[in-house]
Order: sequence, then structure tokens, then C-alpha cells
Amino acid sequence: MLILTRKVGESITIGDDATITVVASKGGQVRIGIDAPKSVSITRSELSESQTNDNEQKAKEN
Repeated sequence: MLILTRKVGESITIGDDATITVVASKGGQVRIGIDAPKSVSITRSELSESQTNDNEQKAKEN
């Protein structure tokens, strides 16, 4: 895993088409803005983990 330090207003670029900008930082939370083509799927990790857990539970029930 690559770990970077950024300040509010600073960005990183991923590939040729995606830019992540630190918008705000307050109370241990960081707000980010993501600029990427609509074809790029962006999902918060807790949502994808929840979906995986739901699918595993359904598979066990069958």
C-alpha cells in the first residue's frame, strides 16, 4: 500500500483520468473529492465489504 501525506487543497492523480483532492480535514475525518470518468466505479469500502458479507450469508443459506 502506498501511503501519501497531503494537505487540504492538495491532490493526487491515479492513472491518466482520476484525481483525488483533499477538500477538508476536521476532527479526525477527511473529506475528499474524486474527479474521474463516469465509467469508473467508486464504492466506499464498507459498502463493498457489506455486499460481500451479504452474498456469503446467502450462499450459506442455500
